Amino acid sequence: MDQESKIYIAGHTGLAGSAIVRTLQDQGYANLITAPHHELNLTSQSEVSRFLAKNRPEFVIIAAGRVGGILANHQEPAQFIYENAIIATNLIHEAHRFGVTKLLYLGSSCIYPKHASSPIHEDALLTGALEPTNQWYSVAKIVGIKLCQAYRQQYGCDFIAAMPTNLYGPNDRYSPTHSHVLPALLNRFHLAKSKRQAQVVCWGTGTPRREFLYADDLAEACLRLLQDYSEKDIINIGYGEDLSIQALAESIQKTVGYHGEIVWDRSKPDGTYRKLLDSSKIRALGWSPNTSIEEGLDKTYQDYLERL
Repeated sequence: MDQESKIYIAGHTGLAGSAIVRTLQDQGYANLITAPHHELNLTSQSEVSRFLAKNRPEFVIIAAGRVGGILANHQEPAQFIYENAIIATNLIHEAHRFGVTKLLYLGSSCIYPKHASSPIHEDALLTGALEPTNQWYSVAKIVGIKLCQAYRQQYGCDFIAAMPTNLYGPNDRYSPTHSHVLPALLNRFHLAKSKRQAQVVCWGTGTPRREFLYADDLAEACLRLLQDYSEKDIINIGYGEDLSIQALAESIQKTVGYHGEIVWDRSKPDGTYRKLLDSSKIRALGWSPNTSIEEGLDKTYQDYLERL
């Protein structure tokens, strides 16, 4: 892949996709192809087919899909499994039909079993039951992984799949019901500060541990994989350290400047206790993250304030 290559980024308005676009632009890639949802419905195979036939990208990055936290997965299981599975199916199949040189599919760390040992190695895939609270999204992401492997096996397509850990950063979704834990907490603490509330209520016990990766660091990893990785096996992209949800909440509290009390609603589910990834494979390729959680939270909060 060189700077004149035609690269299509599906999901370019989202957290991961926008970071990938920024990184490619910053590094001089001039022929980036994007399409907003009102111009291209990725759940329609005919629209995807016409789009790829017209634009003929050499490289495709799939960062598109329906995302959300525990509540959204619980309320909309059919939409989570259908939309994510059909987007992967349409893009991967049509990329094969139109001779795409290389495709990178972004999965998620939630594809791993609920009780996988941490740090989680790529071999843990399909070795146990999934976390019930996000199983619909997880199953759809596993479909995308297996599609990449199937098209590689049957047709020799250079389609690869990477599993990022929990992402955060500019252009995130800050919805209280349809975002992941970090942006949801950022929104909650800011509103509590603005309304001068004495308490912020957080779900669960605060003891589960999570790993968080700044979106622009993910984008650098994607570029490295497109250049240097062409294997059938999935590859993890993680920060390398995790922290408890309580520690995360306290860090966000400090970033926002909220001085009230944090209260934990133990009647709400915690989800999987720990999901730290083993990212030794991608580190062996020369990639490592550059953004600390403190720096990343500051940048993300500035993005949040600008959006307000």
